[in-house]
Amino acid sequence: MLVSTMRLLIAINTILLRVGRNIAWVALALMVFVILLQVFFRYILNNALNWPDEAARFLMLWMTGLIAPSAFRWGGFVAIDMLPLALPKKSGLILTLFLFSLSAIVLWVGLGLGWGHAMGFGGNFDSASLRLPFDLVGGETVKVKLRYMYGSLLVGVFLLFLVNVELILRTIFSLFRPDIELPTDAPATAMETD
Repeated sequence: MLVSTMRLLIAINTILLRVGRNIAWVALALMVFVILLQVFFRYILNNALNWPDEAARFLMLWMTGLIAPSAFRWGGFVAIDMLPLALPKKSGLILTLFLFSLSAIVLWVGLGLGWGHAMGFGGNFDSASLRLPFDLVGGETVKVKLRYMYGSLLVGVFLLFLVNVELILRTIFSLFRPDIELPTDAPATAMETD
């Protein structure tokens, strides 16, 4: 039962993180385009636009929120694993489990903060310069709510929490059932440099 639940969580995380990575690459490409557009208007035409800086920040926040969980899953963050690797295998796994549990507590608090920031009072305000130009097609210009920018924190922390739960369960399986083969979602290229 626990193994099938674990496999389901791994499958859900794999799908969510792959979709997130694809959206993150698009956000990165759009961010670069927006920045280059602003450079062109500011320094070539000497007529800076008012929205590209905030649009680039919006895209950067979403890119970070969607790519960070994959990096966490693959061990791409700066890892302090010298001590767990220096310890005997079981002791290292217990220490790793403890550290992942602390991370779960921090991420749980982060979920509450992300929800409060995106759905609370601050999310009700409009962006200073981001607008959807529906006036170009006969509609009205719509100001972008800050909750769509702050939502990147909520989504990113939620995905990090899901990955953290998976890593906790993987560590528990490594401790008590090391014979079970669990699926992986390895990166296309190795994240480690040896």
